[in-house]
Amino acid sequence: MTTIADLTYRLGPRLLFDAASAQLPEGGHIGFVARNGAGKTTLFRLMRGEISAESGTIALPRRARMGSVEQEAPGGPTRLVDFVLAADKERAELLHEAEHATDPHRIAEIQTRLVDIDAHSAPARAARILSGLGFDEDAQTRALSEFSGGWRMRVALAAVLFTRPDLLLLDEPTNYLDLEGALWLVEHLKTYPATALVISHDRDLLDAVCDHILHLDRAKLTLWRGNYSSFEKQRREAQTLQAKAAKKQEDKRKHLQDFVDRFRAKATKARQAQSRLKMLEKMEPMAAIVDSDALPIYLPSPEKELSPPIIAMERVSTGYGERTILSQLDLSLSNDDRIGLLGANGNGKSTFAKLLAGRLAPTTGNLVRASKLTVGFFAQHQVDDLDLNDTPYRAVARLMQDSPESRVRARAAQMGFSGTRADTPVKLLSGGEKARLLMGIATFHAPQLIILDEPTNHLDIDSRAALIEAINDYTGAVVLVSHDRYLLEACADRLWLVADGRVTDFDGDLDDYTKFVLQKTRGGEPPKAERPAEKKPAVARERRNASQRKLQAIEDRISKYTDLIARIDALLGEGQAFARDPRKAAELAQQRSDLGAALATAEDEWLALSAEAESA
Repeated sequence: MTTIADLTYRLGPRLLFDAASAQLPEGGHIGFVARNGAGKTTLFRLMRGEISAESGTIALPRRARMGSVEQEAPGGPTRLVDFVLAADKERAELLHEAEHATDPHRIAEIQTRLVDIDAHSAPARAARILSGLGFDEDAQTRALSEFSGGWRMRVALAAVLFTRPDLLLLDEPTNYLDLEGALWLVEHLKTYPATALVISHDRDLLDAVCDHILHLDRAKLTLWRGNYSSFEKQRREAQTLQAKAAKKQEDKRKHLQDFVDRFRAKATKARQAQSRLKMLEKMEPMAAIVDSDALPIYLPSPEKELSPPIIAMERVSTGYGERTILSQLDLSLSNDDRIGLLGANGNGKSTFAKLLAGRLAPTTGNLVRASKLTVGFFAQHQVDDLDLNDTPYRAVARLMQDSPESRVRARAAQMGFSGTRADTPVKLLSGGEKARLLMGIATFHAPQLIILDEPTNHLDIDSRAALIEAINDYTGAVVLVSHDRYLLEACADRLWLVADGRVTDFDGDLDDYTKFVLQKTRGGEPPKAERPAEKKPAVARERRNASQRKLQAIEDRISKYTDLIARIDALLGEGQAFARDPRKAAELAQQRSDLGAALATAEDEWLALSAEAESA
């Protein structure tokens, strides 16, 4: 068992851990969650001994081997499969010694140990892991230096999985994977034979893999039993109970204070009043928890609806120079489509997204766009291209050159940058804030089509939920490229597969696609796709499933709004709330009003979608 006891650590003026304690169960698969910047990666660094805590201890099981992915991508002339095999240092040392050993007894010991650690099947196991992460047989024999940084990080992940450490630390492992790699990793971690501690904002991974959730909140650690969905439910219930307990305690404090105020001056009651005053002094205030929810994400809907199709392709091919990447594309995009793009990295998803966005021209065939079509394009790599000395205010002002400062700041606030945050240099923004800024800029003029290429890499779970809500509120067409299955299931009505130089409708839902991907990595047939002109029952089924997922998302919102309203009502129900802090009470009252309006809107959406689902 790994024990964290009274851990305290500061990063500059920020207190990340304040006498935090937790015990990680041996063999447990633990998801580690918190808001971005709360200190998750810092805990990993403390566990690896890279930095030292102010106080407290982290005790690992005796002789436990810890493994994690290095921050720097590996490089050099080493072949991929050799790099992965070399990660098992004991195996490498034993094989080297076996070549030179002459003592019969030592040779026997070496061979016995090699059998114990399953050394002779190691090349096949390394190849399976690399294959699952997207490297075919040919790629596995190529040098590390031939691959980009993201692909080399996959090799680093393969190496740590190959070594099977007793304590596996993974920090956002799906960030450099495509959907196919993420699906394989989830299946691999489900059966991981030792303790795994995983930092992730991928709900599908946290639900499918984890049996415990370690939550870092307000510099304290709490371990919850169950997966992420179970954690959310338990935490909501605990917050409701705590709000009730806080109100009950406040009522008792008021009763004691009233007695003290009334009888303090009376000689016959002075001692009793003094006793109650001591009780008040010893009574620690219990604050009801009201979460600081993630800011909403705003995707402005188009003012004018275009006649479908907004894009139509007939035998279109495209590529770079003389190299054709995609060919024979016969597709059409309607004005309210929700398309999820499937396919392994390198198959042409980004090329297809650029073709849709008008950033890449067709080389052959006929591509027709609606005459007034505008496109908002968000690509994850563009986050790194932002001017580090720019500010959100200046970025918005360039798009509103004739507008007064008040309107510019109001629009910046709508994008999530109010007050001084609007004047914060980009270099000081978090990864999630940069993504939010770029998304706001890309969709600023309310385009009829939004293309989102891996939009969730820097977003925490609450911000991803806000993005799902924004996409579902947006009335135009959306094309999604994402490794986040939860996002695709909540937003995509249709799935297109990019494979073998083609883009075709996928005949099935994401459960079917998961089976196909896993079958392919185990040597089965690749995923099947059908031509879009064919009628498919699976498309109708996927639409029904999408409606159910949207209904569930709205029900989750209704539950969340109801819980928050109940907690705020409990706080406002205190008799002296407005007298003690009128400004805070007024803020809570305004939040109560806003939540009430949001709840009414969500209930209307639920009724409309339910009626639509029934008629379908």
